[in-house]
Amino acid sequence: MAPTPGDTPTLPGTVLVIGACGQLGLELTAALRQRYQPQNVVAADVRPPKNPETLAGGPFELLDVLDKDRLEDLIRQYRPVQVYHLAALLSATAEKDPMFAWKLNMDGLLNVLNLAVQYRVPQVYWPSSIAVFGPDTPREHTPQTTVMNPNTVYGISKLAGEQWCEWYHRHHGLDVRSLRYPGLIGYKSLPGGGTTDYAVDIYHKAVAGENFECFLKADTYLPMMYMPDALKATLDLMHAPADRIKVRTSYNLGAMSFSPAKITAAIQQEIPGFQVSYAPDGRQAIADSWPASIDDSAARADWGWAPEFDLAKMTQDMLTHLKEPVVA
Repeated sequence: MAPTPGDTPTLPGTVLVIGACGQLGLELTAALRQRYQPQNVVAADVRPPKNPETLAGGPFELLDVLDKDRLEDLIRQYRPVQVYHLAALLSATAEKDPMFAWKLNMDGLLNVLNLAVQYRVPQVYWPSSIAVFGPDTPREHTPQTTVMNPNTVYGISKLAGEQWCEWYHRHHGLDVRSLRYPGLIGYKSLPGGGTTDYAVDIYHKAVAGENFECFLKADTYLPMMYMPDALKATLDLMHAPADRIKVRTSYNLGAMSFSPAKITAAIQQEIPGFQVSYAPDGRQAIADSWPASIDDSAARADWGWAPEFDLAKMTQDMLTHLKEPVVA
C-alpha cells in the first residue's frame, strides 16, 4: 500500500510513535515519515536514540509511557490521529525482571488506551506476539483461535493486552488494531533481548567474519519475518477499511519458518566459511513453548496480507545491507 510516486498522502493530524528507538520503532517511524510529511510523525521514547541522526527527520519527544501526565501532555499537544504504541520489555529480558515487565507492558498499554478514549484518538496500533501461545498450543500451523496458556511474563502480558484491546473496541468503540509478530529480523538495529534475536545477531557475526554461538538448538523451528514485510503488514493493517478488520484481539501473521541450522545453511550459500556452534540456554525453553509455524489465513482473507520475502531472499538482502555502515 505504498503511496503513488510523487504523491504524499496527508493526514488530518499527526502520528505518534511510542517506543520509537526500538528495533521496530526506528524502522516504522522512518516508514511513516516516508509515507506522510515527516514533521507530522512524532517519535517518542524514554531516552534519545544512540545516533541522533536516526530520528532527525522529524519531531522527537522524551516519554516514559508509564508517566501518564507526560503522555497526556503529548496527546493534547499533537492531537494524533494514529498512535503506535511499541514500548515493551521483550521475552528474555522480561524474565529477568518480571514485575517491571508486567508494569511496563500492561500499565503502558492501559495509559495509551484510556487517553485514546479520553481524547478521541481515531486509531491505535499495539503489537502482540507469538509469545501469546504456550506449550499446549498446536505448534504446526498455529490457528488464529486456539488454546494459548503462555508461560512467560512477556506472553502473559501480551495475551492480557490482546483482551484489553478487544474490550476497549467493544465497550468504547476504539479502533485499536494489532498483529501477532513472529521473530523480526532487520539490519538497522542490534538485537534487543528477544528469544528470536539469534536470527539478527547471526548475520552480524557472519559479515564480521566471526563464528557464531547460538543459544537455541540447531533444529528449533520458529516463525520469522523480515522487517520490510513487518512494516508492510503494519501499514496495510492500519490503512485497511475498518469493516475489513474482523479480529480485534490480534491477527496471526506469518512469512517463513526456519531453524538455526536452516539459516546457517542459507548464510553459508553466500559466505561458505561461516561456522556456528550451539550452546542452548534458558531461551530454549521459551522457544520450545512457541509455535513452529503460523496459520495467518484470517489476515490474508480479511485485509489481503501476503509476505514478499523468504529465507533466501532475506539472507541476500541482509548480507548486502550489513556490508554497509550500520546505523545504531
